[in-house]
Amino acid sequence: MAKGSVRKKGKKWYYRFYVEDASGNLVQKEFAGTESKSETEKLLRQAMDDYESKKFIAKADNITLGELLDIWAEEELKVGTLSNGTVGNYLQAVNRIKQHPIGNRKLKTVTSEHLQQFMDLLTFGGTAGNFVSKGYTKDYVHSYSAVLQQAFRFAVFPKQFITFNPMQYVVLKRKTDDVDLFAEDDLPDANAMVLTHEMYQKLLEELSKRSRDAILPVQIAYYTGLRLGEVAGLTWQDINLEEQYLTVRRSVRYNGTRHKTEIGPTKRKKVRVVDFGDTLAEILRTAKREQHKQRFQYGQLYHKNYYKEVREKNRVHYEYYSLDGTQDVPQDYTEISFVCLRSDGRLELPSTVENACRSASRRIPELEGFHFHTLRHTYTTNLLTSGAQPKDVQELLGHSDVRTTMNVYAHATREAKRTSARLLDKVVGQ
Repeated sequence: MAKGSVRKKGKKWYYRFYVEDASGNLVQKEFAGTESKSETEKLLRQAMDDYESKKFIAKADNITLGELLDIWAEEELKVGTLSNGTVGNYLQAVNRIKQHPIGNRKLKTVTSEHLQQFMDLLTFGGTAGNFVSKGYTKDYVHSYSAVLQQAFRFAVFPKQFITFNPMQYVVLKRKTDDVDLFAEDDLPDANAMVLTHEMYQKLLEELSKRSRDAILPVQIAYYTGLRLGEVAGLTWQDINLEEQYLTVRRSVRYNGTRHKTEIGPTKRKKVRVVDFGDTLAEILRTAKREQHKQRFQYGQLYHKNYYKEVREKNRVHYEYYSLDGTQDVPQDYTEISFVCLRSDGRLELPSTVENACRSASRRIPELEGFHFHTLRHTYTTNLLTSGAQPKDVQELLGHSDVRTTMNVYAHATREAKRTSARLLDKVVGQ
């Protein structure tokens, strides 16, 4: 008789039990249940009964693509060396694939044609059953391709469910841009939005009316070019106000798979130093004084912030928690002194800041289309148009290649292009 159990991960319960694989070895299978423990236990009993009566799970002939993806995620993805962020993105892709009809196909009946149709759907948009795609970016589609490539290789070896990988024949296609050859209006500026200083001031004024706690993250990004998660991850220990530089060590993000806010490495997993000027130095000094004042005003109700180390398989997660002075602090909590706080002491979360920025953009006509990452574009453009060396800008931004810096930002404003074009006038006039 198979032995089984249930466990809770995030908001959901999962059930698992041991079965014999095609080689006769006992392996543990885990499947997603529901948010109800009793319902998940019922699913466990049904699955074990099905296994005992039909042995369908152990037979490779009966495994669906969705089941393969679950097995691959548990036995290879989660115990691999990919970053927690990448694992989270891949798990989200797994769940989306399982929502498509291809997820219910028997593994041995999945062909390259089926997979090509699925990848084309992701790229160009469309519907299949209840699955809807609006047409995704190249990077997004590549993440799905990576999941399927690795899962099918896993199915070939070591699992030996199938004898070849059908993904090897799938071609990732690209959208073609439609061009109106006879339009009479000016060519729209395809470059990233950049704020003027006047627009930046309007943004701060709008935030001061409804979202004051989002102001400091916006100010830091405007003067340093940090990503939103990096701004949220700053601690006072990372900031040297005397020599006016900060150290970017970590990033805060929400893990949708685990339903937890986590503290992790930066995008490139590298620590970098970013210098700043007198304006931001004064902003930070003022913020520090204000936080001391708020701590006194709130008293015991003022929150402190903590992280907790959680190990799952060979993976480490640092979960974020906040407690006020009336609550007992668990022994496995470690306090952390974030810079960007709400008035009650809790961390100002990235999602809250992003929502505040988008809300402000809807109320100010000049800021239509603005989002937090625009501040990074603005910082870079301001440096480049002021004569900063591209290599220096690359290091300040944390880009892995200077070409990324130049490709994305070098021609960010119409004025910069006009100035470059008029350089020839000086040559001709000599």
